[in-house]
Amino acid sequence: MNLVDAVANTWDRTVVGRLADLRRMPRDAVVGSPAGILYRYRPLSGVDPSGGAPVLLVPPLGAPDFAYDLRRGCSLVEHLLLEGRTVYLVDYGPMSFGDRSLGIEHWVDELIPRAVRQVADDEGADAHLVAWSLGGIFALLAVAAAAQARRPLPVRSVSAIGTPVDISRVPLVAPLRPLAEVAGGRVVSSIYKGVGSFPAPMVSWAFHLTAVDRLVTRPLAVLSRLDDRDCLAQIEAVDHLMNNMHGYPGRVFGQIFHLLLRSNDLAAGGLRLDGRDVELADVDVPVLVVAGRDDVIAPLQAVRRAVPLLTGSTEVRFSTAPGGHLGVLTGRRARDTTWPELDRALADWDGTAAGDRDGEPAAGA
Repeated sequence: MNLVDAVANTWDRTVVGRLADLRRMPRDAVVGSPAGILYRYRPLSGVDPSGGAPVLLVPPLGAPDFAYDLRRGCSLVEHLLLEGRTVYLVDYGPMSFGDRSLGIEHWVDELIPRAVRQVADDEGADAHLVAWSLGGIFALLAVAAAAQARRPLPVRSVSAIGTPVDISRVPLVAPLRPLAEVAGGRVVSSIYKGVGSFPAPMVSWAFHLTAVDRLVTRPLAVLSRLDDRDCLAQIEAVDHLMNNMHGYPGRVFGQIFHLLLRSNDLAAGGLRLDGRDVELADVDVPVLVVAGRDDVIAPLQAVRRAVPLLTGSTEVRFSTAPGGHLGVLTGRRARDTTWPELDRALADWDGTAAGDRDGEPAAGA
């Protein structure tokens, strides 16, 4: 261990207050409403535009939008801007009691399509959707629902990172499914209907629970890496994110419980939303599916299940990367694994516009 670096890091952490540079990449609100704000990140000085299609980042519920902008030096937003991309993000903000009646269809039919069309209007080009976790389900279903309604969205591709499709493959929730079937979901339904939401502290607790083994060993890990500033900064940034989780509207939580956990409907191909079936087979754009090899929230097999279901896609790519649920998106190793894979997919699909989907579907792993 480098003693000089360890002392300097300890000083900055205890006296200065932090090691991670948590400044957010500058951005401007393009359009906003109580349901969501569309932001456009400012281009970086000295970086030439790539000429590629714009990127719209689609966050999941629960996690704050800065999951894509975790810290300077380990920010997917910063990386895309350095690549010369035009980057947008739709931010849902914290969910309140007044949002308790919102269901998944709100994101699938309204919020995401509205954001996509705004980006396309502003840029004069179809957008790439890059989504993480539950955001990947929202993005895929939004494209599928629009295609099903014969109102295709101006989308070039969808990249779904750490998006679980087969919930039976998630070890954390698999033991709960038989219990949910026996109870018929009545107890859970009565709770979320009474409370109106799945509160933010519970979401934060649940995320911490998935990393309980690392929480136990973390003090030793920190002590052994006192001279590794980048590692300590990452730990600090992840802690900051996990302490700032958002709640889920009651109805969405109910749909997740009944449609995904109890029935595992998405693994069979789609979800029934607002009286109609939205099928993954109706996704008609190229799709990149990325799974984290150490992800306990969205294990590899739970994510891989999407590949054979995307039969309408013109191309499906599947890849794995080291890291857990957040790490596969914006961990230190993601800089050399997930991000280059995403760059290649975006570059290859820059020329795939909404009006060019006449080829034969060819999904593959």
